[in-house]
Amino acid sequence: MSEGFLPICRQDMEERKIEQLDFVYIIGDAYVDHPSFGHAVISRVLEAHGYSVGIISQPDWKDDQSITLLGKPRLAFLISGGNMDSMVNHYSVSKKRRSTDAYTPGGKSGKRPDYATVVYGNLIRRTYRDVPIIIGGIEASLRRMAHYDYWSDKFKRSILLDSQADIISYGMGEKSIVELADALASGIAVSDITFIQGTVYKTKKPENIYDGLWLPDYDAMKENPAKYAESFAIQYENTDPFTGKVLVEGYAGGVYVVQNPPQPPLSTAEMDEIYALPYMRTYHPSYEQEGGVPAISEIKFSLISNRGCFGGCSFCALTFHQGRIVQTRSHESILAEAELLTKDKDFKGYIHDVGGPTANFRHPSCEKQLTCGVCKNRQCLFPSPCKNLRAEHADYLALLRKLRELPGVKKVFIRSGIRFDYLLADADDSFFRELVQFHVSGQLKVAPEHISDKVLKRMGKPENAVYRRFTEKYKRLNEQFGLKQYLVPYLMSSHPGSTLKEAVELAEYLRDLGYMPEQVQDFYPTPSTISTVMYYTGIDPRDMSQVYVCRNPHEKAMQRALIQYRNPKNYDLVCEALRAAKREDLIGFGKQCLVRPKKTVQKDGSQRKAEQKSVPPKQEKSGRVKPKKTIRNIHKKKRKVES
Repeated sequence: MSEGFLPICRQDMEERKIEQLDFVYIIGDAYVDHPSFGHAVISRVLEAHGYSVGIISQPDWKDDQSITLLGKPRLAFLISGGNMDSMVNHYSVSKKRRSTDAYTPGGKSGKRPDYATVVYGNLIRRTYRDVPIIIGGIEASLRRMAHYDYWSDKFKRSILLDSQADIISYGMGEKSIVELADALASGIAVSDITFIQGTVYKTKKPENIYDGLWLPDYDAMKENPAKYAESFAIQYENTDPFTGKVLVEGYAGGVYVVQNPPQPPLSTAEMDEIYALPYMRTYHPSYEQEGGVPAISEIKFSLISNRGCFGGCSFCALTFHQGRIVQTRSHESILAEAELLTKDKDFKGYIHDVGGPTANFRHPSCEKQLTCGVCKNRQCLFPSPCKNLRAEHADYLALLRKLRELPGVKKVFIRSGIRFDYLLADADDSFFRELVQFHVSGQLKVAPEHISDKVLKRMGKPENAVYRRFTEKYKRLNEQFGLKQYLVPYLMSSHPGSTLKEAVELAEYLRDLGYMPEQVQDFYPTPSTISTVMYYTGIDPRDMSQVYVCRNPHEKAMQRALIQYRNPKNYDLVCEALRAAKREDLIGFGKQCLVRPKKTVQKDGSQRKAEQKSVPPKQEKSGRVKPKKTIRNIHKKKRKVES
């Protein structure tokens, strides 16, 4: 296994005495050799199995020669659009172009194309007609079958077809990529590699597909969105490696896109091996003169302890990408990585995070999952915890205690998110107590998302009463330990199922809490989520019921403004929303009102009431609202906050 970064130019190949690389990896991100970056993991895994890999980062897609930098690979080109879908990376939910890109040197935007995987695939095909192309990463994984594309507002084909690739390695891909490499190295034609779990291939020979579930054809789904809802429901029920079936999607011209079941979950030993590979743990030194890669700051002193999530949120694509079976690293593996962090010259004694998709998931939700798979017809936590759920935090707590005791470690924080309903399901509150005592950096981020049970049902989230119990206990524990730590709730506006009525309910809840969030996430329809299917079709694929969908940009702005009703800039929208919802009773001087009237002078010199564009001073109670400044300032002001 080689030392240092992987080859990025011919000189690097010559120094390693490589005449021809086995794989050339085209990536939409800057080259960062860290296990939080998918391209680093896949390339290091291939290297560990004896294959040579070279990296071409952010090639100029307007220049066909940009992908010839490392020559023709012996086995295949690999493509990843990046750690994010390129369209999410480029555009806000309002479809405005973002000005920065944290995954590009210097944070500059414009270094990758829209729909990067498709563009890179076609770029390669124009130059190398006969070289196999394998696409992977989040962009390819979540667009592997026909899907709704929010940015073009179109129903699109499988990315396998539009990119002219041969195979998709979907999901995390460590097992499937090695099997693909071995198959290609053995001389099997890429068109004959149809048998590997965790892959999607295309064929014109449907008679060779064994035991497949046939989804509605692309043309039928494009003509009738309800067909897409039916198709997605089938796909969602087949995301498990133990029970998942082969799925077949037909296209015009007799082409079929075939999805094999997901790759099996990694064992703890396999996870440990992957994270023990010789990553350089930073960006390539060639980026230094441009200021480095901003994204490294978020993960440099964080530890990944698990993957997979059985939370089942409707707006999250984790079920489609990582699956519902939680896979974990051993304590020894995580502690070894933590010791590496403590030796870094920039380490100040703070481990920023220990977690994954959900920090407090450290084992499968029940014993049967590793042999029988997950349940097809119910979730582990929604609408209430399953009777077979194993809710306990002993292993995670033991890990955190060991990390706290490491020499040089001052604090270990948890920032990747706590599933509060799972936390409350644990009869032993030892972890909850130590979470409050030792692992909150002044504020704990949680994701209730909404307070209307009607909307929460569509979101796949627990009832609001569960969140209220959590906040009450969090407050009691802080008081018990003499701490002033805040809850920062993530809230989402205009999710399918949310009308102005529910948006007003959320505003009233925030009024009673005395809290206005600084940030609000407007629902963002990304590929391969239940919520996106609802947004496109108006149908909940889980039960095929009709769902109200807010698509009008102005109504979306009103729903968002209601959550931040105290902001004077939102005044006009708030008043308009309250009138539209027939809640003018919330415009006035009473304690229950969201905004006050104001007085204006008419042409005749008389006065009449109108709305005031400022927040009533009496509503800004010092003990109720979290200040906008830093945690240091919060403690200086000694404010008492109701969570």
